[in-house]
Amino acid sequence: MKKLINDVSTVVPDMLDGLVALNPHLALLHGGTIVVRADAAAAAARGEVALISGGGSGHEPAHGGYVGHGMLSAAVAGEVFTSPSTDAVLDAIRAVAGPAGVLLIVKNYTGDRFNFGLAAEIARAEGIPVDMVIVADDVALSASGDHAGRRGLAGTVLVHKIAGAAAASGMPLAEVARIARETAASLGTMGVALTPCTVPAAGKPGFELADGEIEWGLGIHGEPGVARGALEPAGVIVGKLLAKIVGDLALQAGERVALLVNNLGGTPSSELNVVAGAALRELDTRGIEVERAWAGTFLSALEMAGVSLTLLRVDDERLALLDAAAQTSAWPGLSGRVAQVSVRSAPAAPQRASSATLAREATLRRVIEAVCACLLEAEPALTEMDQRVGDGDLGISLARGARAVQHELDSYAAESSPGAVLRGMSATLRRVVGGTSGPLYAVMLLRAAAALEQSGGSTAQQWAAAFSAGVDGLMELGGAKPGDRTMVDALKPAADALENALAQSATLAAALTAAVAAAVEGTSRTASMHPRRGRSSYVGDRALGHVDPGAHAVALWLAAIREALAAA
Repeated sequence: MKKLINDVSTVVPDMLDGLVALNPHLALLHGGTIVVRADAAAAAARGEVALISGGGSGHEPAHGGYVGHGMLSAAVAGEVFTSPSTDAVLDAIRAVAGPAGVLLIVKNYTGDRFNFGLAAEIARAEGIPVDMVIVADDVALSASGDHAGRRGLAGTVLVHKIAGAAAASGMPLAEVARIARETAASLGTMGVALTPCTVPAAGKPGFELADGEIEWGLGIHGEPGVARGALEPAGVIVGKLLAKIVGDLALQAGERVALLVNNLGGTPSSELNVVAGAALRELDTRGIEVERAWAGTFLSALEMAGVSLTLLRVDDERLALLDAAAQTSAWPGLSGRVAQVSVRSAPAAPQRASSATLAREATLRRVIEAVCACLLEAEPALTEMDQRVGDGDLGISLARGARAVQHELDSYAAESSPGAVLRGMSATLRRVVGGTSGPLYAVMLLRAAAALEQSGGSTAQQWAAAFSAGVDGLMELGGAKPGDRTMVDALKPAADALENALAQSATLAAALTAAVAAAVEGTSRTASMHPRRGRSSYVGDRALGHVDPGAHAVALWLAAIREALAAA
């Protein structure tokens, strides 16, 4: 187990200490596991109903992240995935209660219901008005069955928001509780996990998933779900989740909803946005109007990779409460309003006076196709090599560029001009290939094109000079030189070998063989070089013993050029 903690016994107080230190509008009660609004006493004196929620820790930012004006008055944190004690809940009630009373918002877990419920009974006996709302938004479990009941999931956060806005507006306890109950009854949530999570005290994951497996309909305490299945595309997963939620809520076309796309802890923002886009499209297809939507980490299960989707029926009253201001550390500042995706056409490239149709020069086309095929075939190997010494994207990037060149080959303007074809390839690569390899290859092709156009570009010697010019341009842009452990360690020796061989009257085949050999030898030398450029420089000496993937790619496509010309 690898976690950034001090000791498993102090995870919760350490975590809350940091949260409160970063948020001056919060305070900690004695004991270190209850977060309260710093202005709780003033809010109570104004006649606001106090809202308290909580439960086991491990769901951050819930629940401490929602303490503040317009949401919770206090959050009671238990140990990781363990309900807080009755006395801790009672302490929180006593700390924030005023004449208007207290509403407890409790997720439907046995320990939470018992401890919050008993604390409510004791507080009432002390004369404190207390009501309690149970949230059970989990649609993966049937409403009745051989289980402890539907669980409270990420939809609980929307109950916090709506009830908190109602309390901040001065509504009495009975009205705030009614609004909270009706909101909870209008919620549906279901999640899917790609990985388990590890409770610090346990030291190992709560369940195991094989590669390619996902867990459907799980809760938020690291427990397995209701079914296990194969990993599918995000759109398919979203469709199944929403079908279950829509069916459970009996939503019809024309109804209005709020959508919450919740990260269970370890899902990258990129994947969360993929899911959000798929959910909005699916709901639009069903004719369901999404009035508000948010994507982010709202109620997690430690580091679990996966998502949950929540739908809430809304009307004008609920929308107004969702839109009301809230000052907390976790509720998003974005309004949640949804717009049609705006896609604008890219500016058209200026037309060159000499542009026409693709030059039908068979040899050049054969070479380009051979290089593309070579890079596509090498994608897995290059990716694996780059994962050892870089960020693992080289094979993917070069393959993406190769596919784009294949797709656009017929569109390059040429009038039988090889330089124009290289310019077209350069434009393709700079548009579709990001990172460092895209612009480097693009500038190499651009410089080579300029050299060919200047010389006329018909002899082997002129092509060799253009290759050298391209390599020089790449070195200028990237700042690398031989010995820095980059693609230059293959490119520069190959360019020099090609020009030298042709200058000594070697045949083109022999010159290309010399260039390939020089590239292979230069690549081999990179295994003993300390990296000074590129992502490998961050790895340092751990890169030793592995050849540079970029240099290896150069040797591969040079060999592909040699073979294509040999077959011409």
